[in-house]
Order: sequence, then structure tokens, then C-alpha cells
Amino acid sequence: MTRGQPGYIVVEGPIGVGKTSLVKRLAATFGSELLLEDASSNPFLERFYQNPRQVALQTQLFFLLQRTRQMQELRQSLLLPETSQPGRVADFLMEKDYLFAQLTLDDDELRLYEQVYRQLTLDIPPPDLVIYLQAPVEVLLARVAKRGLAYERLIESAYLQRLAETYARFFHNYAAAPLLIVNAATANFAENDKDYNALVEHVRTPRGGRHYLNPLPFTV
Repeated sequence: MTRGQPGYIVVEGPIGVGKTSLVKRLAATFGSELLLEDASSNPFLERFYQNPRQVALQTQLFFLLQRTRQMQELRQSLLLPETSQPGRVADFLMEKDYLFAQLTLDDDELRLYEQVYRQLTLDIPPPDLVIYLQAPVEVLLARVAKRGLAYERLIESAYLQRLAETYARFFHNYAAAPLLIVNAATANFAENDKDYNALVEHVRTPRGGRHYLNPLPFTV
């Protein structure tokens, strides 16, 4: 990734943290292609939130197949000459699927899932940059409620807490790509230009390793 020309960027974080709205704005800024997960197309998702144990494996396998198909298409496009490749911005990291599986599947289901996961995720292209958004659970719950998606109305705070902790553990040791860790608790990247421009400056400036962005709370 050269300065001002982002390559393949992933925005990650727990449910409700603001991934998709940020991804869409980044894509508009840089003229990049969007890679979006489509949770609403998963026919098992609402039943999962109603009764997680009943359809946990089906829910995870659907997402795994959906995301690996998108990654396979990305890998094929990366074989084209570099000059003809657009930037790409995604609202999911392939590894997130395994994180959710660890939370939702029992031991036998997880062993079966791991076999499928290992076969399907060979040669997944790594991002040029991962932006990890963090926020407290009460902020996540408020944002989930605000967007009002029907299949999310049954999400419980305990589940979001476990999910946020799982993400934190995962990114504590993450080294597969440059990582920007962002405190998104008070930031509004969709509507606040100051917050957004500070983040874009990090995206435009290539850095290795891990870095941090902590936007100050907006005051009038």
C-alpha cells in the first residue's frame, strides 16, 4: 500500500461498533470496491438469536461458505496486473468466522467446523491494513438498538460482552497485517469529519506493526 493509494483494507470489531458505515465512507473516499458481509441473507440468523444451540452450526457454516466465496473471488482478482486493480475495503476479516464459531459451537461441532474451515481458507489473501474498532458493550448495545435490524433485536449484553472480549484476545496477538486499533466509543466516523479525517490520515500513511487512534470526544 503506497501513500494515498490504499490496497486491501479490512475494518473489524464486534457487532454494533460501526464497521459497515466506516467501510462505505472509506470506499467513497478512495474509489475502492466494497466487500461487505451480508448477514441478512443468512436464513438461520434470526433463529440463532432466538435459540442459539438449535442452529449454531448451520448459522456458522452459512457464513463460512459466504465469506470464503468472497475471498476466493478476491484472490482471483488479485491475479490481474497491479495497475488494473482497484482498492478494496471490507467489513470482515476471514478469521472472524472462527471467532464466532468458538463462541457458539459445542466441542463436537467446533471440531467438525474446524475441518471445513481449514480446507476452505487455504491461500486467503492477507489485508494491507486492518482497522480494529473498539467500544464498550453499552455503546454497542445502543448502536445495535438504533439501527433497528429485526434479527438483532434479541442480542443480549452478555453475548456482546463475550464477543468483545474474544475480539480483544484475538487482536492482542494479531500480526498477519499492519493493525490500527481505534477507540470508537465516542467517535462518529460516519458523520464527524474531524474523526474521519484523522483516521484517513492513518490509512494514507503506510505503517508496519500496530498503531493506535484515540479520537477525542466531540464537544461544542
